[in-house]
Amino acid sequence: MGKNVLIPSIEQRLRGLMEVGRRNLHEHGFSDVERANPTVTLTREFGCEGYPVAERLQGILEKRSGKPWVVMDRALLDAVAKDHNLAEGILNNLGTKNRFLDDMLSTFSSHWKSDKDYYRLLCRQIVALATAGNVILVGRGASILTQNTGNCYHFRIIAPMSFKVKSVAARCGFSADQAQDMVTEKQRQRDAFLKDFLGRDIADPTLYHLVFNNARLSAGRIAEIMADVVMPQTRD
Repeated sequence: MGKNVLIPSIEQRLRGLMEVGRRNLHEHGFSDVERANPTVTLTREFGCEGYPVAERLQGILEKRSGKPWVVMDRALLDAVAKDHNLAEGILNNLGTKNRFLDDMLSTFSSHWKSDKDYYRLLCRQIVALATAGNVILVGRGASILTQNTGNCYHFRIIAPMSFKVKSVAARCGFSADQAQDMVTEKQRQRDAFLKDFLGRDIADPTLYHLVFNNARLSAGRIAEIMADVVMPQTRD
């Protein structure tokens, strides 16, 4: 099975969460929702260990809550794309187009869908998932979109350039120079797209409950601290 294919149980759970979120949005709105089931948003600089942290956090929170949690990663985005009959990879590549040309074409052609049009679809699903709870939302501007959602905990992972370059070089088999170019360009694209569309700087530390330095804390330790904020263990 390919890594971007959802196993049926996960896909069914995602769709169930979306439906719960849609009902909550319709009946209550999301700005004042205070729900028992928490949600985590996890933002990271390119080259940091976002997914390893999310996977470890998922395991800890499932053990503490006794309930299943879902990590919204690239595979889960495929389910959102399927809901809207989008081509594979569209949602994964948001922000990579020339923004001026993209906006211009969407203005002159009703058939052209810009990155912003696709991102609006994703935004609605992110908010729906967040209000349902028991979800870890990785990236995609979720920390900004859900600032007024009462059940959300927001975290960011950063690191020095040297750490990110070493991580990307090892993972992709690049030279240090190639890795640094990739880190710089990917981060620039992400930041520019989110700032342009959402009007906030994703690096603003006031958006988050905690900001972690990945060069000083391992993925496992970061996940443990996050879990203690979201779902503290009871002390005898």
